[in-house]
Amino acid sequence: MASIFSRIIAGEIPCYKVAEDDHYFAFLDISPLTKGHTLVIPKTEVDYIFDLDNETYTGLTLFAKKVAEALKKAVPCQRVGAAVLGLEVPHAHIHLIPLQKESDMLFNKPRLELSAEEMTKIAQAIQQNV
Repeated sequence: MASIFSRIIAGEIPCYKVAEDDHYFAFLDISPLTKGHTLVIPKTEVDYIFDLDNETYTGLTLFAKKVAEALKKAVPCQRVGAAVLGLEVPHAHIHLIPLQKESDMLFNKPRLELSAEEMTKIAQAIQQNV
């Protein structure tokens, strides 16, 4: 069965898309740690990021860098943190998280609840900078 991320790429599940090319896809996390928390994924469904072939892994990293640069322009922050956890969804992904302080990347803290309007506004701001 396809992962939830593959279903998002296929358009079966809606998302707040911020960037896409032929091989990679980026969208806002619907349960963000901070405003602008973005997930970057390869379109190829591979469970573990280090099982990606070298070309896909390198491409994913470069795509994530491009998205992180756009994210930093769109969402006020000191830096954009990157994390690879990979246990919650069996599809390789990178979390990009706008940071004001290191504790912004603590995954055990309560998540934000943002309105659809605010999520759309954030996604559009990032899209304009990609």
